[in-house]
Amino acid sequence: MEVTNGLSLTANLLPLMLFCLSMTATPGPNNIMLTASGANFGFRRTLPHMFGIACGMQTMILTVGLGLGRVFMEFPAVHTALEWVGGAYLLYLAWKIANIPPAPVDSGGAGRPMTFMQGLLFQWVNPKCWMMVVGAVATFADERNAMHDVFIIALVFLAVTPPSIGMWALVGVKIRRFLETAFRRRMFNYTMAGLLVGSLVFVHMDKVL
Repeated sequence: MEVTNGLSLTANLLPLMLFCLSMTATPGPNNIMLTASGANFGFRRTLPHMFGIACGMQTMILTVGLGLGRVFMEFPAVHTALEWVGGAYLLYLAWKIANIPPAPVDSGGAGRPMTFMQGLLFQWVNPKCWMMVVGAVATFADERNAMHDVFIIALVFLAVTPPSIGMWALVGVKIRRFLETAFRRRMFNYTMAGLLVGSLVFVHMDKVL
């Protein structure tokens, strides 16, 4: 039996799951922000942000799979403009994280964490999310079975994403015990902001070099 690039064969599900895990569990803008949110606001208040990320990925996979990727191929300026908007927004988020008031840990953190809708919409300007969604569809979806494959990709991401990104929020929660002082919390937020900016540079390294 011939093996295709699509997901018509069950054997292709394992590579897809490993791809999803490697993309969602590794450092990136989403996970850096979730770690910062877990440390500043706690796990429960970070849940809407997490679910927004997971649902945002689903909408992107389905939209790209249904033809948006071809729009970018036809009009590359649209994708370039989106990259600039996404980069600017990431810098804004880094500034927001760096300026979270260093309230006492017991207060639950000053300010407000990202909402569900903010987490969802952020995926559309998140450069790493674009990389993994376009990469997943291009690698695992077969043109002869595109609709079926795209839905399977979306379901696998939906199953893998919450636990993968949830552990980053939990890391933030565990870090809270070491952030008793305003100075430590401020330094932590500065570090998270710096990592967020660094993730933007890393994603666009090919354009910088």
